[in-house]
Amino acid sequence: MSTPTYSLNANIASTCTRRVLVCAAECGMSDRVKLVNHAFTDIKTPRWLEAQPFGQMPVLVEDKTGWTLFESRAIAKYIAAVSGNTQLMPLPTDAQTYGKFEQACSIENNDFDVSASAICNELVFKPGKGGTTDPGRVILEQENLEKKLASYEVILSRQRYLAGEQMTLADLFHLPYGTMVTEIGGTTSLTDGRLPNVTRWWKELSDLASWKAIQAERAAYLEAQKKK
Repeated sequence: MSTPTYSLNANIASTCTRRVLVCAAECGMSDRVKLVNHAFTDIKTPRWLEAQPFGQMPVLVEDKTGWTLFESRAIAKYIAAVSGNTQLMPLPTDAQTYGKFEQACSIENNDFDVSASAICNELVFKPGKGGTTDPGRVILEQENLEKKLASYEVILSRQRYLAGEQMTLADLFHLPYGTMVTEIGGTTSLTDGRLPNVTRWWKELSDLASWKAIQAERAAYLEAQKKK
């Protein structure tokens, strides 16, 4: 029986795409999950909407069968399951470890991503689409993010990673928006040492060779687009 391969229909410039790519890399699945870059305008075409009714990216396609899956975190978990990497995604049969993993995933989605992505939207995405930044919203979400990261400090003072002593997908999920919100000056709390355990955790994640390679690929893609 042949080993399934997959196409990731997406764009390297997309934060959610890079979330999947770094998870695939850390699962040792980069050779089986190949990025297919699409224009952002493709997501509103009938063909795309047939696979992803919300008009978003990425979309994972099994090459042989055409089976599809969307939502970046769901794709990452599927890839981890296929890879058999039980460190990055514990098995439900280990109920307590799995529970801590799902708790960490929920924290990222509901306590970090909400504010980090909102800041990026106001400072980058909205102006890029011709909109106007709402300074009040930026301040509100920055304050919210600072409070959440203070709680992260409590958790990370007790353990190395968000779900325990082993890095999981939940930690990796932070990389796209954590990197962006830091680069645009949306927060300094991940890097300035005021929350020492957060800074230690973030440095370990952002220094991953897989993430640096993905960021370099993104930079090369954006540079090539400028020349067109």
